Amino acid sequence: MNVVLNGLVIICGNYGSGKTEVAVNLAAYRKQLGGTVRIADLDLVNPYFRTREVRNQLHELGVEVVLPAEMYIHADLPILSRSVSGMIRDSADLTILDVGGDEAGATVLSSLANSFQGKTPRMLQVVNPFRPQTGSIEGVLNIKLEIERASRLTINGFIGNANLIDETTPELIYEGYEFLSHISNDTQIPLEFVTVPADLKDDISIGQLNVPILYIQRQLVPPWKLTGRPRTFLPVLP
Repeated sequence: MNVVLNGLVIICGNYGSGKTEVAVNLAAYRKQLGGTVRIADLDLVNPYFRTREVRNQLHELGVEVVLPAEMYIHADLPILSRSVSGMIRDSADLTILDVGGDEAGATVLSSLANSFQGKTPRMLQVVNPFRPQTGSIEGVLNIKLEIERASRLTINGFIGNANLIDETTPELIYEGYEFLSHISNDTQIPLEFVTVPADLKDDISIGQLNVPILYIQRQLVPPWKLTGRPRTFLPVLP
């Protein structure tokens, strides 16, 4: 099953959930399928692992990236590009807002309330059940409530991003899927898709994952892991 998302999509989650990795891979994947794709870096809290780090690679694919002015591109400052409001009002085939972690990062969405008038965005919470804050159903729902209160918007979908970085195995993917499926059934909030590292594609039994899959190629890695390999996107279709 393909990941099918159109219109305005907000990607949120707690620190360490992998939300930005999901957001940039989703943008690359959707662009491969055709149409116009835009992504806005709204992470005004965390100075690391932000969409802006792979802006050149996304531009090369034809994805429009909305960032702070060049002079502030590496600043750890709460600077919001004026063009964000415009891209919300005039959405592309897929417009992605990559929001900062937890309630602190989600607060930026409340400042854009006027821009959301008349819009019905998909607000998706990225969940990695192998992170301390989201290792339980209670933890996942607490993060959800905090983000909703801060953003004044409603989360209406989950994304399963079960991983232990380089130690990820198919069994962990299946375990994470079962965990998110249980939460989805209890809350009646759909599980939109799950992620799978691209290098595990041939090891995964698709029949055990009854949802769409987004194959992830990690781009946002520590500098010492970039040695000898450039950051390049080669989106993987199912």
